[in-house]
Amino acid sequence: MTDFLGRFIQQIGQDNLTKLQKSHIALFGLGGVGGYCAEVLARSGVNEITLIDKDIIDISNINRQILALHSTINKDKVQVCYDRLKDINPNIQLHCYKIQYGVDKDCLNFGEFDYVIDAIDDVDAKVKIISQCKQSNTKVISCMGTGNKFNPLLFKIDDIYKSHTCPLAKVMRNRLKELNIQNVKCLFSTEKPIPNSNNKTISSNAFVPSVAGILLAREVILDIIGLNN
Repeated sequence: MTDFLGRFIQQIGQDNLTKLQKSHIALFGLGGVGGYCAEVLARSGVNEITLIDKDIIDISNINRQILALHSTINKDKVQVCYDRLKDINPNIQLHCYKIQYGVDKDCLNFGEFDYVIDAIDDVDAKVKIISQCKQSNTKVISCMGTGNKFNPLLFKIDDIYKSHTCPLAKVMRNRLKELNIQNVKCLFSTEKPIPNSNNKTISSNAFVPSVAGILLAREVILDIIGLNN
């Protein structure tokens, strides 16, 4: 069933759509960033996605996560995402893992993926994902911090060692440098973090993480079909 892709085919052509349909993408994290990323991938013809997230949906997620509704509270994010993407494209192949990567036992084979998208917050897990991708020669893009940010126009995609301003990116640069890992594409914000009135939580909104997820998906799609500048 590709009827819903007719207008996209007009932009990229059938050959490029076929590339997307043959690709297998792994998406780590289905929160404010990852949920929107999954949405764009499915609506753009990617025909096989592996979804990894251990969390359930909480009422506090509703302000920024596309999977979060009052009707989905307390449901597994991977299951809610599975149902949603299947409703977009009934023929899509989805593999769901309700695991916390880097903590729970997993059986992921990074060599099976054409591209990996890291949309999680845990530094140790992010470093492990990137390390596994490098060992498997699998393309990867890693999302840096979107919390305490207010301007989605200040996102940039570049090599991790060219990132700046973002506190998470600084930590990741140091960790990856220790491991001598080079050439890591990332999305980061050049906006200085906004001071938070409650230091125990990270503030967020509906229009920053969503844009980050869309930009991640766009980057991967254009990379797969060879239209990146």
